[in-house]
Amino acid sequence: MAVAVDQVVLSEKVAVRTTISQRLLEGGAFTLWRMPATTEKVLFISNSGVVELDEVSVEDSEPGFVFAPFQPNQKKLFLKAELVFKFKGNEPSEMARSVSHLDELSPAQIRNEQKILFSKNKSTSKTPNNYQEVVAKGIQQIEDGILEKIVPSRYKEVDLPDTFDLIDAFETLCEKHPKAFVSIFSSAQSGTWIGATPELLVNVDRESKFKTHALAGTLPYFPDTDLKSVAWTQKEIEEQALVSRYIINCFKKIRVREYQEHGPKTIVAGNVMHLKTDYVVDMKEINFPQLGSVMLKLLHPTSAVCGMPLETSLKFLSEHEGYDREFYSGYLGPLNYQGESSIFVNLRCLQVLEHTVRFYAGAGVTIDSIPSKEMEETEMKMMNLLTLLTKS
Repeated sequence: MAVAVDQVVLSEKVAVRTTISQRLLEGGAFTLWRMPATTEKVLFISNSGVVELDEVSVEDSEPGFVFAPFQPNQKKLFLKAELVFKFKGNEPSEMARSVSHLDELSPAQIRNEQKILFSKNKSTSKTPNNYQEVVAKGIQQIEDGILEKIVPSRYKEVDLPDTFDLIDAFETLCEKHPKAFVSIFSSAQSGTWIGATPELLVNVDRESKFKTHALAGTLPYFPDTDLKSVAWTQKEIEEQALVSRYIINCFKKIRVREYQEHGPKTIVAGNVMHLKTDYVVDMKEINFPQLGSVMLKLLHPTSAVCGMPLETSLKFLSEHEGYDREFYSGYLGPLNYQGESSIFVNLRCLQVLEHTVRFYAGAGVTIDSIPSKEMEETEMKMMNLLTLLTKS
């Protein structure tokens, strides 16, 4: 599907701030994002805000961006790509020079406009329950045969520094996480979120190839680590295998047998490593053009962010986490942009509130888990983003 919108190429940072400030002070919505292993940043702006959807159609959607909450029965937000701006490098194109007022905003203007943006975001969630106690309850239910795996989460809230700059934070994430999907999403309904997620949920490319992957297991990463010799414990191997089996079971439900499986292999995501297995399906070969939408509904929420079995895990998390995840561990990404849809799980993200910043993280709990170790894992994941506050 073609993108029938204004599309220009602008220089980075200077034009990003100006474009957003010119167009968003009257209730619009925007998303700024960068695909993994690329340098091009894309800005979608919708002057009319977002619309709420019950279900997402990967195949039939007009070009835009989806931002969905963790709870699968809640409304998904869709931002129509009314205006599209692309940024790559520091040299503005001839078209960029035709856009008025591309002057650098002053620090005072940036602070004032971000104050307007973030003031929409009020803190409403309850405080999470004691994390190690939740993990211990999860282990007990696994031992009792009620659960196979559970992924409890928590958040940490810190003061929002006066010096925090949203675009600078985005640029920092792009530099530090070249293989992640980096994004900002801001609307009146969702508030403002920024993150760098390593986890693909659904991709449908121009050749009608469907892709997803199983990502689980976490170990700390150090620059001198030899990825080929990483020693994974039985706990991490089993945790990743459960996610792989979850994906294969989804294929079985819709009688898809012709898929490619590659992995598991060790990958780096910031300061941590994961095990990843890739899955690819040729949708033309199996004559299943709706596979993207069908698998999106089946996969979310995956066992990597929720647990197994699904309904029992959702019930456990609702009863024991003690707070509403909102959009953390939901999904997000561009739909039908330049003939491709790429949807990611919303991990390694933070929510910018009026006076604070909220960091989210979870850990996969199996029968071999130790509560204190799972707590350490969530701290490690949050460190990926905590540095943004000291950097700004």
